[in-house]
Amino acid sequence: QVQLAESGGGSVQAGGSLRLSCAASGYPGNYNCMGWVRQAPGKEREGVATIEGHSDTTYVDSVKGRFTISRDSAKSTVYLQMDSLQAEDTAVYYCAAGSPNLPCSVTWWFKLYNYWGQGTQVTVSS
Repeated sequence: QVQLAESGGGSVQAGGSLRLSCAASGYPGNYNCMGWVRQAPGKEREGVATIEGHSDTTYVDSVKGRFTISRDSAKSTVYLQMDSLQAEDTAVYYCAAGSPNLPCSVTWWFKLYNYWGQGTQVTVSS
């Protein structure tokens, strides 16, 4: 089994920054693809970013140039650095992991993951 624990959420003003962390436990071979998914109030879940290995990353268009996903394998942790935050980024952010038979890309976020964290709230005030 793989367990994921997010941290780093909170409240920030528009234009500010937050860094989310996701600590993973369990056999690393079970989750070569990791990512972040968010759900805003009254909206469906949306894939935000994915990472495979240390350098293969993808992002949804709305966060490109503002968010950066990274991975520290030694710590089994994935990060999401969020800069230039906007009110539209307000959501619960979930860390997720899996070993899909599909490209590790936000395009396929709804089919990638077997494991999910509990979520962390991010609130951006304008």
